[in-house]
Amino acid sequence: MEALIELCDLIAQNPVQFSEKLSWICGRCPPPESLLEGSPRVSRSQLNAVLAIARFLSKCQDSADLRPKSVVLEFLRFIPASFNQSFWPQSFGNDAIASFFADFLGYVSKAAELSPDFATEIAGVTGDVVVSAISNASADLGISRVFLTALSQSFPPISASDAERLVNLLLDQLAASGTIVAQSPATPREQITANSETSSSQSSPLSLNHSQPHGGSSSPGNEASNVSGSSGSAASRIADDATSASSRGSMMMNGGSILWKSGVDQLGVNFGYNDGGGAMLLRQQVSSFEEESVESLEKQEIAFKLIAHILEKCCIDMGLLEQVRFIAKRQLQSLTVFLKIRKRDWNEHGTLLKARINTKLLVYKAAAKLTLKTLDCFHSDGKLAKKLAHETLALFMDAAESCLLSVWRKLRICEELFGSLLAGLSQIAVHRGGQSLRILLIRLKPVILTVCTQADTWATSQGAMFESVMKTTCQIIESCWAKERAPVDTFIMGLATSIRERNDYEEQVDKDKETIPVMQLNVIRLLADLNVAVNKSEVVDMILPLFIESLEEGDASTPSLLRLRLLDAVSRMASLGFEKSYRETVVLMTRSYLNKLSSVGSAESKTVAAEATTERVETLPSGFHLIASGLTNTKLRADYRHRLLSLCSDVGLAAESKSGRSGADFLGPLLPAVAEICSDFDPSVDVEPSLLKLFRNLWFYIALFGLAPPIQKIQHPTKPVSTTLNSVGSMGTIALQAVGGPYMWNTQWSSAVQQIAQGTPSLVVSSVKWLEDELELNALHNPGSRRGSGNEKAAVSQRAALSAALGGRVDVGSMNTISGVKATYLLAVAFLEIIRFSSNGGVINGGTSLNASRSAFSCVFEYLKSPNLMPAVFQCLMAIVHRAFETAVLWLEDRISETGMKAEYRESTLSAHACFLIKSMSQREEHIRDVAVNLLAQLRDKFPQVLWNSSCFDSLLFSMHNDSPSVVVNDPSWMVTVRSLYQKIVREWIIKSLSHAPCTTQGLLQDKLCKANTWQRAQPTTDVISLLSEIRIGTMKNECWTGIQTANIPAVMAAAAAASGANFKLTEAFNLEVLSTGIVSATVKCNHAGEIAGMRRLYNSIGGFQSGTTTGGFGIGIGLQRLISGAFPQQPLAEDDSFNGMLLAKFVRMLQQFVNISEKGGDVDKLHFRETCSQATALLLSNLGSDSKSNIEGFSQLLRLLCWCPAYISTPDAMETGVFIWTWLVSAAPELGSLVLAELVDAWLWTIDTKRGLFASDVKYSGPAAKLRPHLSPGEPEGQPEIDPVEQIVAHRIWLGFFIDRFEVVRHNSVEQLLLLGRMLQGTTKLPWNFSRHPAAAGTFFTVMLLGLKFCSCQSQGNLHNFKTGLQLLEDRIYRASLGWFAYEAEWYDINNINFSQSEAQSVSVFVHYLSNERVDGGQSDSKVRGRENGSTLVDANHQYHPVWGQMENYAVGREKRKQLLLMLCQHEADRLEVWAQPTNSKDSTSSRSKISSEKWIEYARTAFSVDPRIALSLASRFPTNMFLKAEVTHLVQSNILDIRGIPEALPYFVTPKAVDENSALLQQLPHWAACSITQALEFLTPAYKGHPRVMAYVLRVLESYPPEKVTFFMPQLVQSLRYDDARLVEGYLLRAAQRSDLFAHILIWHLQGETCVPESGKEAISGKNTSFYELLPLVRDRIIDGFSPKALELFKREFDFFDKVTSISGVLFPLPKDERRAGIRRELEKIEVDGEDLYLPTAPSKLVRGIQVDSGIPLQSAAKVPIMITFNVVDRYGDPNDVKPQACIFKVGDDCRQDVLALQVIALLSDIFKAVGINLYLYPYGVLPTGPERGIIEVVPNTRSRSQMGETTDGGLYEIFQQDHGPVGTPSFEAARENFIISSAGYAVASLLLQPKDRHNGNLLFDNVGRLVHIDFGFILETSPGGNMRFESAHFKLSHEMTQLLDPSGVMKSDTWHQFVSLCVKGYLAARRYMDGIINTVLLMLDSGLPCFSRGDPIGNLRKRFHPEMSEREAANFMIHVCTDAYNKWTTAGYDLIQYLQQGIEK
Repeated sequence: MEALIELCDLIAQNPVQFSEKLSWICGRCPPPESLLEGSPRVSRSQLNAVLAIARFLSKCQDSADLRPKSVVLEFLRFIPASFNQSFWPQSFGNDAIASFFADFLGYVSKAAELSPDFATEIAGVTGDVVVSAISNASADLGISRVFLTALSQSFPPISASDAERLVNLLLDQLAASGTIVAQSPATPREQITANSETSSSQSSPLSLNHSQPHGGSSSPGNEASNVSGSSGSAASRIADDATSASSRGSMMMNGGSILWKSGVDQLGVNFGYNDGGGAMLLRQQVSSFEEESVESLEKQEIAFKLIAHILEKCCIDMGLLEQVRFIAKRQLQSLTVFLKIRKRDWNEHGTLLKARINTKLLVYKAAAKLTLKTLDCFHSDGKLAKKLAHETLALFMDAAESCLLSVWRKLRICEELFGSLLAGLSQIAVHRGGQSLRILLIRLKPVILTVCTQADTWATSQGAMFESVMKTTCQIIESCWAKERAPVDTFIMGLATSIRERNDYEEQVDKDKETIPVMQLNVIRLLADLNVAVNKSEVVDMILPLFIESLEEGDASTPSLLRLRLLDAVSRMASLGFEKSYRETVVLMTRSYLNKLSSVGSAESKTVAAEATTERVETLPSGFHLIASGLTNTKLRADYRHRLLSLCSDVGLAAESKSGRSGADFLGPLLPAVAEICSDFDPSVDVEPSLLKLFRNLWFYIALFGLAPPIQKIQHPTKPVSTTLNSVGSMGTIALQAVGGPYMWNTQWSSAVQQIAQGTPSLVVSSVKWLEDELELNALHNPGSRRGSGNEKAAVSQRAALSAALGGRVDVGSMNTISGVKATYLLAVAFLEIIRFSSNGGVINGGTSLNASRSAFSCVFEYLKSPNLMPAVFQCLMAIVHRAFETAVLWLEDRISETGMKAEYRESTLSAHACFLIKSMSQREEHIRDVAVNLLAQLRDKFPQVLWNSSCFDSLLFSMHNDSPSVVVNDPSWMVTVRSLYQKIVREWIIKSLSHAPCTTQGLLQDKLCKANTWQRAQPTTDVISLLSEIRIGTMKNECWTGIQTANIPAVMAAAAAASGANFKLTEAFNLEVLSTGIVSATVKCNHAGEIAGMRRLYNSIGGFQSGTTTGGFGIGIGLQRLISGAFPQQPLAEDDSFNGMLLAKFVRMLQQFVNISEKGGDVDKLHFRETCSQATALLLSNLGSDSKSNIEGFSQLLRLLCWCPAYISTPDAMETGVFIWTWLVSAAPELGSLVLAELVDAWLWTIDTKRGLFASDVKYSGPAAKLRPHLSPGEPEGQPEIDPVEQIVAHRIWLGFFIDRFEVVRHNSVEQLLLLGRMLQGTTKLPWNFSRHPAAAGTFFTVMLLGLKFCSCQSQGNLHNFKTGLQLLEDRIYRASLGWFAYEAEWYDINNINFSQSEAQSVSVFVHYLSNERVDGGQSDSKVRGRENGSTLVDANHQYHPVWGQMENYAVGREKRKQLLLMLCQHEADRLEVWAQPTNSKDSTSSRSKISSEKWIEYARTAFSVDPRIALSLASRFPTNMFLKAEVTHLVQSNILDIRGIPEALPYFVTPKAVDENSALLQQLPHWAACSITQALEFLTPAYKGHPRVMAYVLRVLESYPPEKVTFFMPQLVQSLRYDDARLVEGYLLRAAQRSDLFAHILIWHLQGETCVPESGKEAISGKNTSFYELLPLVRDRIIDGFSPKALELFKREFDFFDKVTSISGVLFPLPKDERRAGIRRELEKIEVDGEDLYLPTAPSKLVRGIQVDSGIPLQSAAKVPIMITFNVVDRYGDPNDVKPQACIFKVGDDCRQDVLALQVIALLSDIFKAVGINLYLYPYGVLPTGPERGIIEVVPNTRSRSQMGETTDGGLYEIFQQDHGPVGTPSFEAARENFIISSAGYAVASLLLQPKDRHNGNLLFDNVGRLVHIDFGFILETSPGGNMRFESAHFKLSHEMTQLLDPSGVMKSDTWHQFVSLCVKGYLAARRYMDGIINTVLLMLDSGLPCFSRGDPIGNLRKRFHPEMSEREAANFMIHVCTDAYNKWTTAGYDLIQYLQQGIEK
């Protein structure tokens, strides 16, 4: 239900927006048709929905939707059906029904008040519903009564006709229940005999059937309780007019026709019950009352309440009204009789009696209310109305007196009845006035006196009756003061003089007569309360003289309770602030207090009364305090301040002379009053010398008497306080104890002294020798006392106390020149100045804003300005300054964990102090400047948040030039000195702030630059500008600060660049000039702010964009007139709201459009987005100071969108804009900091939930690993991500930089924002690990971890001390998350810019730096403590289970091990990334590190495995040649093999040739193991694994798990594996895969055909193993073909026949002469037709053949065969079918192409690796496919010429050819071609290093039309080379002189292009090394293929050596650099080209 109510309240605020929700709730209400059923039943949900709709209507005034009203009306109409229990849900009791009706009717009544139309509709329904409830006979009476009860509380509108009908019905019910007597009695004592036939035969909720207990006879008692009458309506029985009604007799309630005697004579008179008649009458009365059941009384109450409601709603017939009034009157007349019955006279007792009394009194209360309602219905000016008013007045007064004297007066309901009656009396008297008022006031006085007699004198509250009397009296006085003054004055004076009269009522209430009557005391209190409530000077002037006269001359002149009460009363009257009464009272009280003091020590004082002590200790001090609290007049407060301080001086001097007595007992009680009167005194303004001396005297005595709270840092336990006169020891004891504690006096006095300190000015009385002249001080110190100045012992003690107060900064010996009184004076100054800071942080009283002028340092520094001070005094004063500063720091540190308003106050206090110290640096006194600089530096180091405080920035930049010195002195040297000092401090300040939070710092600087008026006021702005112009920060060398600071974190620097507003490319190095970028951004911000302001002015000037017209013309015309006149009467606010609403809607819509574009994959316009956000921010900031609340929701939505849009869009550009506007917001409006951060944290957590950027944990976003699936990485192949994950990661990095910046700003001053960041980190590090595994995320990831560790370090700074356990747990989660990064093998990634890679490396390095320093700082003891704390708080002691680490033995030891492991891994990662960032930097930074022992490696492995086995495996892969590590990981894998079956990387640790030989039991786990990569599976097919069944089953499962098309790449290797397939398992897989994929089958068949060969003559015969292999191949081919479906077989035939025909052309051409061969090719091609559209090129299955270009056939040169080149027309299988492109292929016959296939496989793998890693290297793995024995198809590389062909057309080298083809050097086209040559040369350099291709003459080097190099013809690779393997080409790759001319224009390997080439070579080599095993396995399986490249040496071993797995990354990089250098223009390369030219004629 609560949720439904909240929803309905939300809908009520905006019903149009939530109309669907409203419809939904309406739909849940019971439908009308269900209510029409015979016995409907509603559900709880339906009732809740009805309540919700009713609540909606009660809150929404204008709802256009008619459904809610219809629902409520329908339900209201069918309420009679609810009087049956079957209507309600089961188990729905009467209490629940009552609650429902109460809420429902309450809502309906409120809704009717809001809508007159709805009220009319309700009125048409109400009558019937209520009639049904009253006359309900057949249904459940309980439910209808519950409804009527609720109705009596909330009565909806009713029509006039229904109103009279209801009143008549209610009167009938009252008559039927025996309430109305229909006939007049003959005599007052006659009883009416009831006619039993008149009773209603039916029961109703408001009537009862009175059964006769003795058959049909009526006992007297029963007769008395029954009424006679007819069954007709009450109207027929009662006359219409009042006269006839009254003349027909006294119709009585309860049958008692007792004559009423009104007046005071009834008070206290007992009935004559001793005689028989009286006793019988009493019994009859009791019997009469007891005959009425409690239930009947409850119904009467309901009836009276309902009639009262009806009268309130409608007017009824006067006759009927008279009947109602008559009944109510008679009911009230019986009240006196009822209340006079004593408890013992009742037959009932206990709870039954109490229930009857309570219910009956409620009936009377309802009757009284009804009586008032009937009176209101008569015309007030008629005679009848006046008569009725007097009658009612008397009736109510008699009833009130009866309540007052009743034995039941203590009952709460009786008190309420009394209050109700008095309220009615007040209402009548105020309304009628005149005689009614006078009568009331006459009769009210005795009632008041009686109440005062009964009230408790000393209780805090005198009871409800006293309060009622008080309230009534106040109402009468306030209402009648102007028009009826005379009787009111008489009444007040009568009350005032009654305090001197005898109390006639005393004997009745108190037999033991007191000395002072209770009534007298309570009347005094009443009069005081009355004065305060009425607050009229005339009333005070009437009463106060009487009170003062009593105090001075009357009974109250001597100590007594009466005096105490009168003193309290006069002080309360004085506090009202009427000048005359105030002065008289203060004089009286001051004189009284001094008199008490003068009597101390006299003989009479020994027998003093207790009241005298109370007067001195409590009454007078509280009176003084009360006056101080109440005075509001500034003049009177100043006067009172002077009087009180004078009194304190007099008291101090007088008390000090009382030898042996403590002055504290006399001065202490006055201190709270002094504190209160000084609470608004501003000590910073000019103070009159006389007042200043009084303040000095006060503090002198405070120090002398020890009244100040202790100021030493370490205080002793508190001793009992003293508030009475007592003897204290020597002066020294008091002074020392006052300094060190414990406090001896009342703690309220201590608080008062602290408050006084805030309003006390500096105690510098005179500017000349103020402290050297002791005359005035001696006057304060009575020489006759024991503390006189002549007492040297006392002086020594004072000096000792002063030394202690100064914290020992000045020893006692240095104070010998300071006299006793001077020491006391200095002690007073120390107390004052230290207490200023200890009480509230050092804020003195003043204005509403907390600025530098309110810093208490302004008072402290005043002492230092005095000239010619004694050295000892000056030393003491300097010590006081430092002690005050220490106290301020302690105060600030103690409150570091506060939040909300307290935290704001703390920060404002800190800012005020800092600003004052900054301003003090321009003081003329050098020692003050030095102190200010020193304290400011300490403050800044203690509380770094001041660095970014806006006020401090203002003070720093402008205060020196804005200060207006009181004395203008032209002192150039002083100006130079101060300016130099300011420049130094400002530079330090800005550089320090930039080093910690560059974003916020720049935002603040821009904000200051925006305020042009501030700059105009600052005259020498050149100082600031010159300072700022010198400061630069950036990613390049930074000279601003030393060491690693927050701004060194690349993410922070990227955010700083964004916050600067400059358009830096974050992918490049940048240097940020603070001034220039600041001015540009400030100008942009000012422009946007100006745009908003200008639009607002224009909008306001034309009166908004209304289209309506007025009598004066068009709205725009009026606006222009207003613009001309310059008047804006009452309009701007509304127009501002309209303007804001219009712009808000526009900006919200635009921002939402940006989000929609982004979500649909579109590109967001960067400039448009930035401009929109900036304008929206300007609008938001322009309205911050507005009081209008109309657009709060709109601005909230705008702020939310400004925070969320960059996160939604998630691009670096959008995030840069985000950081810019967020910085703008938090800098210009720091109060928005928490709101902005809260939204950003929510947005950050949203990116986690939606897996974006840094949290894109899906495999497809994991970078190279995903792109290389399944060939080189395990897992199913993943589709390419829709968006670039790196872009989002970079966006996250910029965003994170802003978070770190904010953390540095708020970490010391905002617990709320810290906790928000904590929430962000908790969500970020929650398990399971949810980060992206993309290698480009490394830097950002470790920056997050760095922020986490920095955040956890806050547990030591205090403000997060309460969250220590949570922070320790967070720290563990951060360590766990950090280690989780290393659960995957190290990857490379490159986005082709140095800065990004450098940033990544630096990010990890900064994390390592922080982690290592934190480890050193923490120390062993700290780790033990933390371990113990964690062990006790986070770890289950029984099971040693940690929520992050799981099972563990020793937390502290394990924590240190994990930390060391993390540090080592991070250091390795930093080294890796550093190599990647600077690949050509040959310096090895790891050489200086200590070697890690074998034991440490083993510990690392075990620790890693305990956290996550994948970390241990990754650790081993990072250090592949570490045998200790490998052995331990192997042991761990094999020992825990069941736990790691999901990790394919663990396979090599237990699937080994040795395990196969031993048939290890570990191999039994393979059926359950996760699939590995294809290249890993291929290794298991080699002979070393001997076809082990379990291994083979696993391999086949792996291959089966991948699509056959993905496995096709490795078809040569699969075909070779048939050599060792004794169990024919591989064959089975190939056959199954062939059935799954036609493409797989075709490629397999071609490879099978290509492998079938016959040994050439001269070669050795084929071995037996090979024989069986070659025999198997045709069989496998046939089985594949046999397994084809008809459709697949038909495609197979067409495909193979087509290319067999093309290939056979070569055989046809062989006999032909060379000059006829081309024509022969054409003839043959014309015979070939393309049969179908599904034929494809075998070398490129994605290219579908659409035709043959018959003219393209070219015969090629060959020694024996005739290879031909033919061009096909092809289309992309997955692309546009109309996009036909040419593709040439070479068909070879007689050449073995398989070696080319192998080489190109490796090149293709390298190409995939380079693309996956993002390295800009070019390789072209053109297609080659063997289609038969020594036959094959080779793709022609398009748009290429060989270098040999290029040489045939020009004599120049490559350099010249490139200029001919691409333009002159330096042109874009040439440089682009050079760039292409570099990236392709580097790619082939890496491939050549690994494959070692030889025969690299110029015929085998191709260049395409954009300058890229392509190598072809891989006839000699690995260990083979031309010339009988003479290996003449010794370089690892060809880099001839002409190539170096392009690569290295310098010619000496110094150019940028050479550096780029080498860098690319190194990165390519490092990337290839990562996938070394996959590349080697691809080659390994071809080892027995018979290819020439395996014919000699150790090709596989040498290939592995060329990868150099034993080298570190830096060593491998240096090796590659050496390879490049060695190949540079090597002579063997040139020599081989010469040989080829000479032998083959190939151009060189």
